[in-house]
Amino acid sequence: MQILIAVTNFLFQPWMYFLLSVAGFCAMIYFRETWTEPKFALKLACGVIGVLLLCLFNDNFRLISTKADNFPIFIMVFSVAFFTWLSFRQAVVNDRRIAQGQPPVEKETSDKKTYVWPDLVYIEFIATVIGGVLLLIWSLVLHAPLEESATPAWTPNPSKAPWYFLGLQEMLVYYDPWLAGVVFPSLIIVGLMAIPYIDKNPKGSGYYTFTERQWAITPFLFGFFILWVTLIFLGTFLRGPAWNFFGPFEAWDAHKVVVLNNVNLSEYLWVKILGVGLPSFWLVRELPGFLLVGFYLIGLPPLLTKRFTILQEFLQKLGIVRYGIFINLALLMAALPIKMVLRWVLNLKYIVAIPEFFFNI
Repeated sequence: MQILIAVTNFLFQPWMYFLLSVAGFCAMIYFRETWTEPKFALKLACGVIGVLLLCLFNDNFRLISTKADNFPIFIMVFSVAFFTWLSFRQAVVNDRRIAQGQPPVEKETSDKKTYVWPDLVYIEFIATVIGGVLLLIWSLVLHAPLEESATPAWTPNPSKAPWYFLGLQEMLVYYDPWLAGVVFPSLIIVGLMAIPYIDKNPKGSGYYTFTERQWAITPFLFGFFILWVTLIFLGTFLRGPAWNFFGPFEAWDAHKVVVLNNVNLSEYLWVKILGVGLPSFWLVRELPGFLLVGFYLIGLPPLLTKRFTILQEFLQKLGIVRYGIFINLALLMAALPIKMVLRWVLNLKYIVAIPEFFFNI
């Protein structure tokens, strides 16, 4: 049992946790016709619930997972899992029908009308009653962890944002507040708004499908699952005192000390590689970082387009303007996991660090 606990804690190290999340996402897409089968999904759900129940016998796991603050996370995880399965199940069924020359299920039932009154109003009323009852039971059974008034003499350890902001709080570890709190959230909203204008494929309108809209659905799901849900899960269950990482079966020791020597790219280049001191002028000092960022945003898109045939097809299909917006949004989305892995593996803090102007990337 101790070996199993040690292996599990190792697999939940941040870099391994992230790689397993990406691998799981790819497996979810590739094997969608397998796990969307009701019998297989039921066995998988029972297996996951069974493993969680067994894990509750561990004192450290039970202490963290049964906190009242964390109850919404379990609701989020299971509800997201269920509705993901439901939508993919309907998409797989429609894709099979389309491959056989049949119309989607929604097309066959499009002539059936549902009236606002009384059908929709009744459904909304029943949903409101059920939701109110669940919230009432929740408030009676799970007591809110109210604490004393805020005081500068005592700070909670760890000090966490509400669970729905933990993704943003995790981003603040790797980027400056102006990037993690303003630029990236704005780009997320703009990117989601731009998807219908970038991918104007008329297929998939009014019915579930994956095959016909896979290049629009996959990036959206990657951003939602990998760059949002997993960050919330990570910040809730794996971030402990002093914002250190803890395995699911590891005790949250407030005295745990993790030796980190985070260095900037300029320090790597000038000090560790060239063996000289940092230049005093900020532009010379951070010139390698500026060149790397410029290459990533300007030089990398044409190289990727020339290397991959699928991107060349996108260029011809979307046009130079829409394709440029698409590839740059994709690279900006990929910048977050790249920076996370660089911090975990190489202790790289900033690619461009200009404290003179409070400008860090």
